[in-house]
Amino acid sequence: MFDTPFDRPIDHGYFTALDEPDDVGDAPTVVSEPVSVSAPAAGQSAPNNAGQRGNRGRFYAGLAALLVLAAAWFWLPGGTGQAGAMPVPVVTTAQPLARPVTEWDEFVGRFAASRSVEVRPQVSGQIVGVHFTDGQYVRAGAPLFTIDARPYRAAMAQAQAEVARAASALALSQSNLARAQRLVAEDAVAKAEVDRLRAEVRNNAAALAAARAATAARGLDLEFTTVRAPISGRISDRRVDAGNLVSGGGGASATLLTTINAVDPVYFEFSGSEALLLKTKRDGLPAKAPVEIRLQDESDYRWKGHLDFTDNGLDAGSGTIRARAVVTNGDGFLTPGLFGRMRLAAGAPRNALLVPDSAVTTDQTRKLLMVVGKDGTVEPRPVELGPLVGGLRVIEKGIGPADRVVIQGVQMAMPGTRVQVKPGRILAAEQPETAPAPQLSRSNAATFAN
Repeated sequence: MFDTPFDRPIDHGYFTALDEPDDVGDAPTVVSEPVSVSAPAAGQSAPNNAGQRGNRGRFYAGLAALLVLAAAWFWLPGGTGQAGAMPVPVVTTAQPLARPVTEWDEFVGRFAASRSVEVRPQVSGQIVGVHFTDGQYVRAGAPLFTIDARPYRAAMAQAQAEVARAASALALSQSNLARAQRLVAEDAVAKAEVDRLRAEVRNNAAALAAARAATAARGLDLEFTTVRAPISGRISDRRVDAGNLVSGGGGASATLLTTINAVDPVYFEFSGSEALLLKTKRDGLPAKAPVEIRLQDESDYRWKGHLDFTDNGLDAGSGTIRARAVVTNGDGFLTPGLFGRMRLAAGAPRNALLVPDSAVTTDQTRKLLMVVGKDGTVEPRPVELGPLVGGLRVIEKGIGPADRVVIQGVQMAMPGTRVQVKPGRILAAEQPETAPAPQLSRSNAATFAN
C-alpha cells in the first residue's frame, strides 16, 4: 500500500479508530485505545480517558431526553398520533323547507313602439310654421307644420269657378231639352234634335261632376298645407325648420319632417329558444299569458303586461323564435330601445322543497346534498337543482321532506362518517332572488306563490 493519509489509521486523539480485520475469518473488531502522537509538554498532563467517557454519557443522556419529549408530544392530546381519539364533527341539519312556488322563464329583450310613423308632407311648398317642441307628447290631429297655403287657395278658387261654369251650362242644356220635348208632339222638332239635346245635358252634368271633384281635390291640398299628427305619441325633433321648401306627393320621395312613436302601450320584443317553444306548447301556455318586466336599474318586476304575438316560424340561422308582449305605459316612462329582463310564468304554482344554496356540493358533474341518517352517518344524495327562490335552491329530485340535510358544517360532513347533529331551521329571505341557476332542469327563476 502507498503511504497516504487514506492508508493510515485515523487518530484524532479523543475518538477511537476501528481496526479492520485481515479477512472474514478474523476475530471481531476491537476498539483500540487512542495513541498519543507526541509526548506531552512540560507541565501538561496526558488526556484523561475517564473525562472522555463522561462526555459521551452526557451526549447519550441528552439524546434520550429529546426522545422522551418527542414521544410525549406525539401521544398527548392535540398530537397527530394514530392512537389519539379524533373529535366527532358537529354539523347543523334541518328538514327541507316546503313552500308553493311559481316558476318563471326569463328573457332579455328590448322595448319598441307599438306604432311608429314618419311624418312627411303630402303637398309641396314652403314651411311657414312649426307648432311643437322637440320631444314632446302630441295628440292625434294636433298641427305640427304649416306650409304656405296661398297657391292652394288660388287653385281652390279656380276649381270653384269651374264648378259654377259647368252648373250654368247644365242648366241651359236642360232648358233647351225641355222646350224641344214640348215641340215634339206638334212635329215641330225632329227626334234627332231631341236626342242631341239629351246628350248635351248628360255631357254638362258630367262636366259639373268633374269640376266638383277638382274642387274637392283642391280642398284637400289646401287642408294638407297644415301637417297634423297622425297618431298620439312621443314626437322626435324637427328635421326641417321654417323657411325651407319641402317636397310632397307622399312616399319615400317626400321630405321627412319628423317621426312619432306611440308609447302607450309599448311592445317588449324578445327571442325564445326552440326548447322553450316546445315546452310552452306542451304545457299549454295561454294565448295572453301574463309577463313581468324590470329595467336594468330595478330590483323588482314592476311592469306588467301580457304575451301578444309569437312568430309563425323559427329562424333557421339562430334556432330562435320571435315573440312580443304588450305593456301598459300610461305615464310614458318606458322608451323604445330600452333593454329589460322579462319573466314569463312557466305554469301554475306548485309545491317545492328548498334548501340553502350553500348546502349544495359538487362531485365532478353531480350536485350533492349531505343527508344524516338515523344512526348519525353522513350519506351523499345526488340531486337535481331548480331555480333560486328567496335565497334558497329548489330541489327537484333526490331528497324527501323528512330528510335531515346538512346546512352548516358541510365541509366536515364526510360521506360514511358519523357526526354529531345540531338541529337547525331553514328560513326564506324576504326578497326573492332572481339569479339564474347554473344547472337548470325546468325554469330558470321562481317566486313564492301567494
